[in-house]
Amino acid sequence: MALIEQFAKFIKPILENGTILSVRRNHGLEHATIHMLNRQNLTLSGRSSAGGFVLYGDVSTEKVERAVQDALTRFRRGEAQWAVHPNCGTNLVTTGVLTTSIAALGFTGTSRKRAWDRFPVVMVFMMIASLYSLPIGMSLQKYITTTGQMGDLDVVSIKRREVTLPFGKKSVVHQVKTQS
Repeated sequence: MALIEQFAKFIKPILENGTILSVRRNHGLEHATIHMLNRQNLTLSGRSSAGGFVLYGDVSTEKVERAVQDALTRFRRGEAQWAVHPNCGTNLVTTGVLTTSIAALGFTGTSRKRAWDRFPVVMVFMMIASLYSLPIGMSLQKYITTTGQMGDLDVVSIKRREVTLPFGKKSVVHQVKTQS
């Protein structure tokens, strides 16, 4: 994944831009918080922004607060690996882009009959792309979409609320607000 690391160095001024850096820090803190909660057999998902992140999942606010503080402490000790998570949307997008690109290339400029003839080969290449997409996605997280370098990031507040999803289902949401 040296290519992704080199690309990240090339675009470093963009990655260190104020808003982008805030999103990357919050994304890393979201992942680390989820890692801490996963260790307690809790399943959550999240979404990050420049102002913090949101956690979706039925967990107490006290556990979220402890997990966020534990994550920040670990980052400040230099444990940047917590910023990368295998269930990140970056991995899903990577898989989608790679497999769709292979399919598009494999079927470009063919008749319907020739497309069916190519189908087995295209499918094999799509499966290979799926296998390689996880390590590529993890590398994209490590160098581009997250960071474990929190700088002067502080947690301002953590608020719990319940939202009603379609079909009347309730869901617990924690809004974690941060600032640098």
